[in-house]
Amino acid sequence: MTITTIRELVPVLQTAIGPVILISGLGLLLLTMTNRLSKIIDRSRELLDESEKLFGVDRARLDREIDVLWRRARYVRTAILLATASCLGAAMLIILLFLTSLLHLEVPLLVATVFILSMICLIASLIFFLFDINLTLSALRIEFEGRRKVQH
Repeated sequence: MTITTIRELVPVLQTAIGPVILISGLGLLLLTMTNRLSKIIDRSRELLDESEKLFGVDRARLDREIDVLWRRARYVRTAILLATASCLGAAMLIILLFLTSLLHLEVPLLVATVFILSMICLIASLIFFLFDINLTLSALRIEFEGRRKVQH
C-alpha cells in the first residue's frame, strides 16, 4: 500500500464532493418520503377505526380508501428502499474514490458501475414516489364522493 501526499488527495476530495451532495439531497428526499409514509399510516389507522362503526355504502367507501392507502404505502416503502440503495451507492462511490487514490488502483469500470446503479435506484425511487402522488388524488376523490353523499 502506497501512502499518497495531501496534494494527491485534494483532487479526490474535490471529486468526492459530488456524491456527498447527492447523499445530502437524498437525505432530504428520504425525510419527505418517511413523513408521507407516516401520514399514510396515521390516516389508515383513523379510517380503520372509523370503518368498524359503519355498514353498507359508507363502509365500502372507506374500504376503497383504505385499499388506496395500502397501495400508496407500498409505493412509498419501495421508493424509500430505492432511495436508500442510491444513498448507499453514493457512499460506496466515495469510499471507492479514496481507495483508488490510496492504493493506486485503476478501476474506472467499477466506479462507473456503482455510480450508474446509484442513479438507476434514484430514478426508480422517484418513479415510485410519483406513483404515490398520483394515487393521492384517487384517495381524495373517494373522500369527496363520501362527503357529497352526506351533504345531499
